[in-house]
Amino acid sequence: MEQTVRDAAVAGIKYLSVYAFSTENWKRPQIEKTGLMRIIEWYIQRKVAALKEQHGRLRFAGRRDRLPPSLVKTFEEAEKSTRDEKGIQVILCLDYGGRQEIVDAVKKILENGVESERITEDLLSGYMYLPDVPEPDLIIRTSGEKRLSNFWLWTGVYSELYFTDTLWPDFNKDVLDDALEAYSKRQRRKGGV
Repeated sequence: MEQTVRDAAVAGIKYLSVYAFSTENWKRPQIEKTGLMRIIEWYIQRKVAALKEQHGRLRFAGRRDRLPPSLVKTFEEAEKSTRDEKGIQVILCLDYGGRQEIVDAVKKILENGVESERITEDLLSGYMYLPDVPEPDLIIRTSGEKRLSNFWLWTGVYSELYFTDTLWPDFNKDVLDDALEAYSKRQRRKGGV
């Protein structure tokens, strides 16, 4: 992941999202979930300074209420320490699900007493986990799967999709370059002519 962040930054990518743990991943064995949470916390604690040195900003998308409190604290410290960085924004999607994000947005709208006539796409977008982050131009799906797996369902509606058989641990600059090359040949009309 570190090399991918560096490669993406060099390529001029401003936002890089990594789907680290989905809402559905809670169905996995407890030992695996515990291990993943510990690895993620350990990694963030040791790598946030290097990201900051590259002027990168670390952000998180997803629910925090089911995560270990120490991991949430680590997130908050990392977000705070990189908040003012102007380079690439790395978004770690953890306990993230596109459907859950939409449900959470609707709940917030209802909690705020918004009248139904005022609800628009723009208003709903403002209640998503990271409303200031632009819609992704490109979503790269690794491992040969041909589905989104509940990722960026609201914001990714007009994203270009790129599928590769490469597994995430083997993802490298060559695969990123192939995806960017394919993307550069696409015509993005978003419903227009």
